[in-house]
Amino acid sequence: MRGNHRERRPFFGVFLYTSSWRNRRYGRRELKITMIGHSTVLIEMGGTRILTDPYFSLRGNPVFARVAPPAKSREESRDVEGVLVSHSHWDHVDGPYLRSLGATPVVTPQWNRGLLKLLGGRNVLGLKRWESLEIGGLRITAVPALHLAVAAGFVLEGEGRAVYFAGDTFCRPFMGEIAQRFHPELALLPVTTYSVPMTMGERQAVKAVSLLKPRVVVPIHLGIRPRSPLMRNGQTPEGFARLLGESGSSTQVALLAEGDSREF
Repeated sequence: MRGNHRERRPFFGVFLYTSSWRNRRYGRRELKITMIGHSTVLIEMGGTRILTDPYFSLRGNPVFARVAPPAKSREESRDVEGVLVSHSHWDHVDGPYLRSLGATPVVTPQWNRGLLKLLGGRNVLGLKRWESLEIGGLRITAVPALHLAVAAGFVLEGEGRAVYFAGDTFCRPFMGEIAQRFHPELALLPVTTYSVPMTMGERQAVKAVSLLKPRVVVPIHLGIRPRSPLMRNGQTPEGFARLLGESGSSTQVALLAEGDSREF
C-alpha cells in the first residue's frame, strides 16, 4: 500500500480457469507446468513428462548464490520420459542427476553430447538446429539460441499444441522464425535479474514476446543472484510483466514460484 493507492499484482485465476475449461470442452489434454526452480521445469504434455535444465544443487559458485532451493529433489524428479539440457553451464546441468537417469533419454545440442556423457549421462542424444526426435507422444525440435556457450532452445509439439523452452538466450530475429514454424502457445523465457549480460532483461523479453506471440509466457532463470550488490540491476519477472502489459500485448504472464504448478 502506498498512500491511498493499492499496488496492483498480476492475477491469472480467471485466465487459467477459462483455459482449463476450454481444453476439456474441445477434448485437448491438459498442458501442465511445474516450476522446480531456476530453469528446471517439469512439462507434462499429452501424457508425457519432460524435465528441462536440471539443477538441484543448493550451492552456487563464487559469483552467484542460489537463494531459493529446488521444490523437488533429484530422486523425486527422475520419473520422467525425457530430459532437455539447453547448454552446459553449471546452473543448467546436474551431473549426479544425469547419472541417476539410467536409459532415460537426455536431449542436448549436438556439440554438448560428449560433455554430458562425460558427466555420466548414459543415453545422451544430440540435435543440430531444426533437427527433431520423438519422446513419448511428443516431437522435440532443437531451435537456435544465442548465449555465452553452445546452446539451443527446444520446441515440444503434441496433440496440436506447442511449447517453446528457450533455455538461456538473448532476443534475436530467429524467434520470429520459431513463431512462423511452430506457433507456440506457451513460451518459457529467461528474464535475467542482474547486470551481467547473459540472457534477456525485462525489455528484451518484451521484444521476444512480440516476435513469438505466445498466448502465455512463463519467466524462468529464477532463484539465483549475484553475490555482489554491484551486479544487481533491480529487474524482476514482475517488472517484465508490468512492461509487457504496458506494451499492449495480449500475452498473459504466469509468474510461478518454486513448487507452483499450473494447467493451461
